[in-house]
Amino acid sequence: MRILYLSQYFPPEAGATQTRAHEMARNWVRLGHAVTMIGEVPNHPSGIIPTEYRGKLWERKPLDGIDVIRVWVKASPVKNFRNRMLFYLTFMVNAALAGLFLARGKFDLIYASSPPLFVGGAALAISFLRRIPLVFEVRDLWPESAVALGELSSPKAVALATKLEVACYRRARKIIVVTEGIQDKLLARGYPADKVILVPNGANIAMFRFDPGKRAQTRAEWGIAEEKFVAIYAGIHGVAQGLETLVEAARRLQSEAGIHFLLVGEGPKKAEIAALVAEYGLTNVTLMPEQPREAMPTLLSAADAAIIPLKKLDLFKGALPSKLFDAWACERPVLLSVDGEARKVMEAAQGGLFVPPEDPAALAEAILSLEADPDLRAEMGRRGRAFTEQNYSRQALAERLAGILDSVSSEQ
Repeated sequence: MRILYLSQYFPPEAGATQTRAHEMARNWVRLGHAVTMIGEVPNHPSGIIPTEYRGKLWERKPLDGIDVIRVWVKASPVKNFRNRMLFYLTFMVNAALAGLFLARGKFDLIYASSPPLFVGGAALAISFLRRIPLVFEVRDLWPESAVALGELSSPKAVALATKLEVACYRRARKIIVVTEGIQDKLLARGYPADKVILVPNGANIAMFRFDPGKRAQTRAEWGIAEEKFVAIYAGIHGVAQGLETLVEAARRLQSEAGIHFLLVGEGPKKAEIAALVAEYGLTNVTLMPEQPREAMPTLLSAADAAIIPLKKLDLFKGALPSKLFDAWACERPVLLSVDGEARKVMEAAQGGLFVPPEDPAALAEAILSLEADPDLRAEMGRRGRAFTEQNYSRQALAERLAGILDSVSSEQ
């Protein structure tokens, strides 16, 4: 197959969206398919375009056998409503133009990943004008999630976004969802069961493995003693994660000399989190800048447990963060502050402890309990690895999704 893949976020940017797009596309190339990716010039989440990409409307360069076309976007470090809309809309327009004029030749289908929902707008234009079947991936319901997080409040904007959402679902031959919660909501809206297909997130189990050899070295590099219990959060520092809860838990545990927090990543809330750590005078928290994905197995291996938080919103009861599987693949137990579907998966794996979202006292207590029981930590890590290998291997999931796309392509 020749697949035209639209994902606004793509490596070298770091994040769950970028990782899923890269892993899927790379595995499809491994399976013998040709993939052209249309993404933005790198800038997320900082909003700053690197020097080497400035002044270009587009750039074309291969990555792991993927033909990658990057288009200019109006990026800004100031994440207000106006700037977000300019950011999304410039990608929609430029991605549509790239799909029409730069991605030449015959494609068997378009695979478009949302959010941002405006990726779907570009995909609709390309699909309609070039008469290419569309498969639409939904990683988060939008605009519903944007409204719940306070990022979108204008009734007119919500109405327009909802019309675009419905248009994408109608045009799509298949709707690929990443959680049961999203699947259930779309089925409840009346979309047929054979159109809404679950292909969840997972982990690259070949890349993510426990590496005890680099554990001491990594801790030494960051000034963290070998004997300390390290709880790591690695990911975007955004509105949804509620990282203030982690800082509050660290404040409660400041007198516990054997416990340390490691927060890795960037995002719109990073400065606020850093200011809060400074205000409390916390010496048990290390803030690390965003790291390349290749470094994450080593960082996870240097930790004793991974914290996976989201805010206490009904929206997130249908969430299933991919970092859950990355931690398990590295045999790390998880402290999961996400209720609903993610909690159900964790309890099935028996790979960690559930902590009520936005409850720093409960998080502190859970950390103390794991610190006190290294045998339990090791057993949870082993269970998590086995569960991920069996159910959430990125390689297996990519092969399954390729089969779905092949069925769509053969229907033409």
